[in-house]
Amino acid sequence: MNLPLSIALSLNPRTQPIFEGLAKADGIDLIPTELHPSEMFWRQLKFAEFDASEMSVSSLMMATARGDDRWVGLPVFTTRHFFQTWILVRRDAGIEGPADMRGKRVGVPEYQQTAALWSRGILQHEWGVAPKDMEFWMERIPAMSHGGAVGFKAPPGVTVNQIPPEKNIGAMMLSGELQATLLYLVNPNLVDRSTADLHQHPQIRPLFQDPVAEGSRFLQKTGIFPINHGMVIRRSIVEKHPWVVLNLYKAFERANAIADQRRIEQAAYYIDAGLLDAKAAAALRTPLLRHGIKANRKVLETAAQYSHEQGLTPRLMALDEIFAKSALDQ
Repeated sequence: MNLPLSIALSLNPRTQPIFEGLAKADGIDLIPTELHPSEMFWRQLKFAEFDASEMSVSSLMMATARGDDRWVGLPVFTTRHFFQTWILVRRDAGIEGPADMRGKRVGVPEYQQTAALWSRGILQHEWGVAPKDMEFWMERIPAMSHGGAVGFKAPPGVTVNQIPPEKNIGAMMLSGELQATLLYLVNPNLVDRSTADLHQHPQIRPLFQDPVAEGSRFLQKTGIFPINHGMVIRRSIVEKHPWVVLNLYKAFERANAIADQRRIEQAAYYIDAGLLDAKAAAALRTPLLRHGIKANRKVLETAAQYSHEQGLTPRLMALDEIFAKSALDQ
């Protein structure tokens, strides 16, 4: 009889084959629940509702560092982005480039979240703007936040104000109380409360007016495509059924292969329709997203470095502290 395993995931091309039942895990009956990541991480960190789930890489490092041993990390990475290109600024804030973020009032849904970790780290290492150089305003309240679940406290020397319940990032950006926001979430879920459409508002623009060019620049310079979400499995399950780790890992490898094949088929369709040139088609076919420690060591170690530099973890976290031992060679 297969082992039933509840699993929470966000829906994207890399996880869709799991929901469709096309990427199965040997010996496991996966029971998937689709959730917005903001809500998923809070519910998992606070209540441990699922046997396995996606998990904020930043929150996983913080929880592990403070001795929370409920979870074992699995090196499956379902989402990644160039998060500095998500920064939005007011047009009247005097922010012409990244260095002008210094001294500004900056919104963030949650200070510790991985997207914010990457944006702050990149601002510091690429343009010399350290977290202490900005004044942060956090939307999520402690009782409904990832930070509240892992004991987050503002790092020494960094100003992190709490946005009152009657306000939110969107409203404060439009009123001018905030001059920028590291990222902006309006998808309905239990923990985020902004609703204004900042992306289409005439007073608001991206910090990087050509996000594609900035992402390409950063990738070529550093070789880093920042990871956002990893996976966790309940430690008690791994201790009782250690084979679950690699069987589940292989299921996500199968899902990744299906997603890659679908992308290749899409490229072929657009080529035949005359909508893609050869260069664009080759880029669409090129695999950029890979699971495992070997393919992602530099990215993960950079995230751990940023976490320690920014005072989120008290020491530099080693990958073998975070991820299952049986998966370290993948």
